[in-house]
Amino acid sequence: MDFSTSCVHPPRRVKDPTGAIVPPLYLTSSFAHPGVGQSTGYDYSRLQNPTREVLEDTVRELEGGDDCLAFSSGMAAISCLMELFSPGDRLVASWDLYGGSIRLFDSVSAKNGVEVDRIDTTDLDAVAAALEPGAKALFVESPTNPLMAVSDIRALAELAHGAGALLVVDNTFLTPFFMNPIALGADVVVHSATKYLAGHNDVIAGLLVSAVPEVSERLRNLIKTIGSGLDPFAAWLVSRGIKTLPVRMERHQQNALTLATWLEEQPQVSYVLYPGLPDHPGHDLCLEQGRGFGGMVTFGVDSEKRALDLLRRVRLVMFAESLGGTETLITYPLTQTHADVAPEELAEKGIDGTMLRLSVGLESADDVIADLVQALA
Repeated sequence: MDFSTSCVHPPRRVKDPTGAIVPPLYLTSSFAHPGVGQSTGYDYSRLQNPTREVLEDTVRELEGGDDCLAFSSGMAAISCLMELFSPGDRLVASWDLYGGSIRLFDSVSAKNGVEVDRIDTTDLDAVAAALEPGAKALFVESPTNPLMAVSDIRALAELAHGAGALLVVDNTFLTPFFMNPIALGADVVVHSATKYLAGHNDVIAGLLVSAVPEVSERLRNLIKTIGSGLDPFAAWLVSRGIKTLPVRMERHQQNALTLATWLEEQPQVSYVLYPGLPDHPGHDLCLEQGRGFGGMVTFGVDSEKRALDLLRRVRLVMFAESLGGTETLITYPLTQTHADVAPEELAEKGIDGTMLRLSVGLESADDVIADLVQALA
């Protein structure tokens, strides 16, 4: 089926005697057994729940994976993923990453004896050199958060597999509507489903999609053991959000390109990072390995004072963390998403007091621009 049809019609239809169009919400912790040694297929909602299965099967199909697992948050998903590795293992990750991932790798993974080396994954020679000494996995964001760097997923898959490593791609920014990393060679895809998949700023959720049956089996054992599976109501909300994913992503991208083009023309703006702009170094690569650029725009203004004034003055645009919802949000990476990153690393990446990140929503682009005009004045 077409992608849009798959979003509206989940592959798993819960059998319901009423003929309900929307799959039911199963708010139950336990399921009764017909007899000893007999089961309905469900035992306990920590292990599995029909509502969660609808979501997992839908995203598995959209990403083209072997299995999909739904977690209580994006960070819970990545934390479970890291349990695949043992003390002494070494991973390679994108140099530019969401601050929560960096915090996990530096404070938790390191404590558990798993080393994570971060490099520029747009530099294929650097990736090859980093993988050579026996790395177990390569963890990539593309585009990255917040610098919007685009990596060549197909080339990274070849390098990772040649070194005997898994390729893990965080596809939160683009979603399966714009890119399918598994089709490009990735072994595991990560989503913070809180963002575009759910799409309404009203739920916290995470997903792992595995393309490798052996990895799928290990992750299934981990999620039931750790107990970080997504609750049924949150799963129902994410499934509802996915039904409108295609039309939302098209509007997010349309508005983002309008905003990015307008920002480039403003005298108070010193730079704009958006892969949809023709002069972005990842523009052509985005189209080669996917179908679009998403709705995230990073930009810098001419002083820290102006950045702080803008955050104080916006009215329609909301100064808040997170992204991917219907409302346009503006984030200050220095004190929000990357607050726990070391100052020297922030300086090296150019994440400073002048940088701002926009999650462009579904409003009229003209109204968002009008708000930014008065906030920048």
